[in-house]
Amino acid sequence: METTLRGVGVSHGVAIGEVRHMGTAVLEPPAKQIPAEEAEREQGRARQAVEAVAADLIARGNLAGGEAQHVLEAQAMMAQDPELMADVERRIAVGSTAERGVYDAFASYRALLAGAGEYLAGRVADLDDVRNRIVARLLGVPMPGVPDSDEPYVLIARDLAPADTALLDPALVLGFVTEEGGPTSHSAILARALGVPAVVALPGAGELAEGTLIAVDGSTGEIFVEPSDAKRAELESAAAARKAALTAATGPGATSDGHKVPLLANVGGPADVPAAVEAGAEGVGLFRTEFLFLDDSKQAPSEEKQIAAYRAVLKAFPEGRVVVRVLDAGADKPLDFLTPADEPNPALGVRGLRSLLDHPDVLRTQLTALSKAAEGLPVYLEVMAPMVADRADAKAFADACREAGLNAKFGAMVEIPSAALRARSVLQEVEFLSLGTNDLAQYTFAADRQVGAVSRLQDPWQPALLDLVALSADAAKAEGKSCGVCGEAASDPLLACVLTGLGVTSLSMGAASIPYVRATLAKYTLAQCERAASAARAADSAEEARRAAQAVLSGE
Repeated sequence: METTLRGVGVSHGVAIGEVRHMGTAVLEPPAKQIPAEEAEREQGRARQAVEAVAADLIARGNLAGGEAQHVLEAQAMMAQDPELMADVERRIAVGSTAERGVYDAFASYRALLAGAGEYLAGRVADLDDVRNRIVARLLGVPMPGVPDSDEPYVLIARDLAPADTALLDPALVLGFVTEEGGPTSHSAILARALGVPAVVALPGAGELAEGTLIAVDGSTGEIFVEPSDAKRAELESAAAARKAALTAATGPGATSDGHKVPLLANVGGPADVPAAVEAGAEGVGLFRTEFLFLDDSKQAPSEEKQIAAYRAVLKAFPEGRVVVRVLDAGADKPLDFLTPADEPNPALGVRGLRSLLDHPDVLRTQLTALSKAAEGLPVYLEVMAPMVADRADAKAFADACREAGLNAKFGAMVEIPSAALRARSVLQEVEFLSLGTNDLAQYTFAADRQVGAVSRLQDPWQPALLDLVALSADAAKAEGKSCGVCGEAASDPLLACVLTGLGVTSLSMGAASIPYVRATLAKYTLAQCERAASAARAADSAEEARRAAQAVLSGE
């Protein structure tokens, strides 16, 4: 009998196939005491296992490339954390086995983060995956990972760590469903990059029996269990129509009546550029530079290394617009040389622009490198600061850009509600705004962007969030300046129409989403988008807003 479940759709497309569950390592090793003379040997085993797992994660990243590579390299750094390793060795010194020492040390760190309510708790899935891999290696059992299968399937998991998501084979893994996670988690972002339909935050997903036939709609978040022939035909027909529309839609982003909406790509480095170019991106709306800095948490990359990385991206978009976000460190991206180690809540502490203003030499070097990277290239370089709170922040960043001799437009990211509420004030100092809807939702609703339990508050359709977008766009229009969206909200085709109707002037997203957004925008006039935006803002919940916009655009 057909039943319908609903989670959070995070990656477009429809997948129909049988359920296969994620394999897991033995999570808890036995607790037993070892003689004191064996402690040194066990400590050596633990160190070897940690280094082997870190090397495996880096190797997986090299194979995956792109944004996945950066994520996995950051996870390898987590495995090698010196404080965690010191805790493991202390536990072994008082009688724990290597595997038990690792398990207990990670459990302690996990509990500390969760208890403190820190932003890093959003990386618990990554932390658990590292622990499981190290423990599995020490116990000599199979690593956690996707199941072996010769036939395509839909993968079900409690959560998916980046190491699993990065190497999914789209020819075998038709789609995936997780019980936890959120729309802006690492796995969701990587799923969109892979083009694999995905639904997260579905309670009870693990209870779906192995071999059950399900249909996954990554756009709506619906899961159809044992779908009828009619439902399968309906979903397959919709998927075919969507594919045909994608093929037919080419060229710059625009509404059906010719209102231009440049469609840009979010990239993490040169490895992400080919996919962006292939998707027809009109430039880069968010060049995340922090991954260049995460290669070594002890010191900033040299000016020469930065120049090479920036120039590789700038060269790929001649006559195009490339918007670079300066280093956004802190919170879930701590750097030893830049961010405080003892903040009670890093998400609300010294992160983003605040860190850079405390370390002007790091900011100056990055701005100088960007200036030199753009020399002689026919590209429209724009540079923006993360976590701008008010006009004083915007002025400090603009002054730093001028002092570095940067020949580019200076902008501010709107991720803090105060910046949206006072957008006209901020625009007295900078030339454009870019809305980071992921963090803007997090700070608006006090809802950690990685925690599945509060995923409804992370839904970018929340009317309160749309109000803040409208405030920012209206302020930019009044000042004769631009206001783009570079958060994950832009990757939702229907929401892209609403954002256009709110007055947003450009949309930036993962490369895989660009064709979907281009095709959908081309179906509607600007006036239809504006009516849909008004209907969405008049709603009282995210679901009502989505339905209201859909009703307007479908002519109901």
